[in-house]
Order: sequence, then C-alpha cells, then structure tokens
Amino acid sequence: MHSSMPRGAAENPTQYNIDAIARMEHDAVSRRTPTERVSNLITKFVGSMGFLLAQLILIVGWSLINLHLVPGLKAFDPFPFGVLALVVSSEGVFLTIFVLISQNRMARQSEKRSHLDLQVGMLSEQELTTILQMLQKLCQHMGVDVGSSKQEIQSFSETTDVHKLASELEDKLPEV
Repeated sequence: MHSSMPRGAAENPTQYNIDAIARMEHDAVSRRTPTERVSNLITKFVGSMGFLLAQLILIVGWSLINLHLVPGLKAFDPFPFGVLALVVSSEGVFLTIFVLISQNRMARQSEKRSHLDLQVGMLSEQELTTILQMLQKLCQHMGVDVGSSKQEIQSFSETTDVHKLASELEDKLPEV
C-alpha cells in the first residue's frame, strides 16, 4: 500500500472506498449530455409498469372504439388500424433510439470502470510483487529456510507480463 494514504482512508477504509465510488458515479452522472439525460429519463419511464399499462390502455381503448364496441363514439381508424400501426411503429423506432443512446453511455461508463479496475489490479500486482521480493530478501537475511515453497515464491515474485497473460487467456477461452 502507499505510505501516504489519503486522509480518512486509514481510519475507515470501507467508508473511504464507498465515498470514492459514490464521487465517481456522481461525476459520471454530471458529465452526461442533455441528450443522454433526456434519453435516460425516457428509458426509465418506458421501462416502468406505468408505461406498460398506458400502452395497454391505449391499444385496448383504440381497438374498442374502432371496432364499434363503445356506444356513442365514432370509429376514426377502422380495422386493420392503419393509424395505430403507424403510431406504434413510430414509437418503437424512437424508443429504440433512446434505449441505444442510454446503452451506449452505459457501455462507455462500463469500459471506463473496466480500465480503472485493470489499472488498480495491475498496481496491486506490482505492489504485491515488491512485497514478496522484500519478504524473500528478509527471509534470506534472517536465515529463514523457505526451500519448501521456493518455487511458488519465485514464480509469484516475478513481474506478471500482462500481454502474455491476456494472450494465454484468449487462446484458452472459448469463442462466444
């Protein structure tokens, strides 16, 4: 770990980490463009039970009126409901666009988190490698016999080649 930890991290590291993550999320939310904000609001509403019920009421009501099942109301879109089909298909196009805008923003945010996670993991690996090397030297200096685990110690105290590791993973993981 770092010798100069940020203030508050040493007293309660869990709370410090929660606060840091919350700050990152607030920053990501505040950096959204106006289009992304509107898209997120629409996507949030469209993904609700209220929207589903509104759609159901609209289609059932439209159908009942235009099938002459509601006395006193004149049909305005006779079967096969061409206007309704136009409205619903246009709505589907626009909703798809809004969902894709939201998904693109979430994918970018996820990619940034993934890169941050990789960076933190690589830093942790480097720190642990340094600690293992120091412990190995301390054991040698103090005359502690580590012969039974020398092979493991040696392999873990070597720096991990990230490119080699990624290549090996790619070779062994199944195609999706």
